[in-house]
Amino acid sequence: MPPASSVMIERHIHSVQLENPGTEEPDATRARLRDFFPRGSTRRMTQLGLILGRVLAELNPRPDDTLVYASTYAEGRALEDYLSSFPAASPTLFQLSIHPSAVQQVLIARQQPIGEFFPLTGHRQLVAHALQTALLAGAPRTIFCGGEERGTWLTECGVASAQTFAFAVALSAQPSGAIGTVRLVPDGGPDGALALPEFFALLLERRPCYQVIAPGLTLDLSWH
Repeated sequence: MPPASSVMIERHIHSVQLENPGTEEPDATRARLRDFFPRGSTRRMTQLGLILGRVLAELNPRPDDTLVYASTYAEGRALEDYLSSFPAASPTLFQLSIHPSAVQQVLIARQQPIGEFFPLTGHRQLVAHALQTALLAGAPRTIFCGGEERGTWLTECGVASAQTFAFAVALSAQPSGAIGTVRLVPDGGPDGALALPEFFALLLERRPCYQVIAPGLTLDLSWH
């Protein structure tokens, strides 16, 4: 058996669902996606929760799935909107500002059971950590999802996303019917990173990738 440091891990991509709403405002997103959720639940959901809910609905999560969620800034827009409502603070925006995470909003709204749930945050190595978690999961199917909300004034401070997006990728060990393959190879230099928006762009454009994304770890992404 080869040493652990030389073992490559891989999973096959069976579905990719994306939301790329550009500069769409949260209220417009809420109106556009209201039919994807039980009546009345969308007013308690953030924009990221709404778009993640749309992409996850296409994958129909199952009780034996593992769900890995990645976001650097999460729902910072909800906090911005609440703070901007002062001095006449909005009770509704306050409720949104203390929300559960985007994926939890979706699971609660749909009363959706899930096998395992791994919420991850970070910056330079977030994608690497999330992919390691997803590829090492023992479930028959793993859903790797993530996204961000476009910030306003917090973006200027470097603590909010410059774009709104969401993705969900269904991964399995079964090659039959796959549309792509993702591998993590223990190879590469002492430094490397892949930001979440860059990973989203790879999915959006269906681009192959062979890149160091963390010290000593290379992402090998191919499409069939």
